[in-house]
Amino acid sequence: MESKAFISICKNNDFRRIYNKGKCFVSPVLVVYVLKNRKGLVRIGITASKKIGNAVKRNRSRRIIKESVWQLFPGFKNGYDYVFVARGKTPFIKSTDVQKNIQLQLKNSNFLDVEKIKGIR
Repeated sequence: MESKAFISICKNNDFRRIYNKGKCFVSPVLVVYVLKNRKGLVRIGITASKKIGNAVKRNRSRRIIKESVWQLFPGFKNGYDYVFVARGKTPFIKSTDVQKNIQLQLKNSNFLDVEKIKGIR
């Protein structure tokens, strides 16, 4: 079984590069940006702007997205940067709905291998 490395994206210039050059997939729940990297690793960034609401709502949005990404992580393609941006509906819906939304977006764009994910249909 292959092991995958998970690295967080922390630098502002990395986020800006992904926003400008990456592919964008939009839904009412969240926005996903994907860009190929040269490292051969999966790097993930999660953001929630002040448009979402106060700190409680922003933190809830990030927690929900982080848990959903963690469940789907084995299916992510190596060598790509993924940035997940919360939208206005994100803090008000269940984490399972966010997970289904992420799975649908990445599966339709061929950035997710569903066979590698355990326990999810």
